[in-house]
Amino acid sequence: MAGGRSEKDRATRLSTELFLRIELVVYVALGILLSVTALLALASAALLLWEGMRDWSGTSAIFLIVDRLMFVLMLIEILHTVRGSVRSGALTPEPFLIIGLIASIRNVLVITLKSSGVTSEGLMSIEGEMLFRSSIVELGVLGTLILIFVISIYLLRRGHALTAADAPQADQDRSPSVGK
Repeated sequence: MAGGRSEKDRATRLSTELFLRIELVVYVALGILLSVTALLALASAALLLWEGMRDWSGTSAIFLIVDRLMFVLMLIEILHTVRGSVRSGALTPEPFLIIGLIASIRNVLVITLKSSGVTSEGLMSIEGEMLFRSSIVELGVLGTLILIFVISIYLLRRGHALTAADAPQADQDRSPSVGK
């Protein structure tokens, strides 16, 4: 009976190691692909910046550059999350909240660009007015979402700070007192 148990434990340990190695390989491949994608997006943003510096006739180039840079920032934050997951073996919620925050801000910029194009034409058509109204609603939803992300990040960081502050006190409470 004891031999069967040790065989089962050994098989469990080996399969766990195999899956951990496969997971690590997938994370490394994902990290490489994200890095290459971020570099390509950064090069694209640099090209947009160069073209925008030659033609300053409108603000659309600025919005496109900022949009592309926000995309790069999202990729870097995802890469940071993958790196942290590989290092610690656990996923933490804060990086995902930051990615959501960046994505929401990026969407606000895109919607603002689209709606400014509609309103700068002077007289709005019925389609333009509908686009503008839906943009306002979407901006309101995104604003609320941004507020929720910020509050969530604040609460997570505050919780970590409180936990870190309580840890030395808990260690003191657990240690045997010398003078008693």
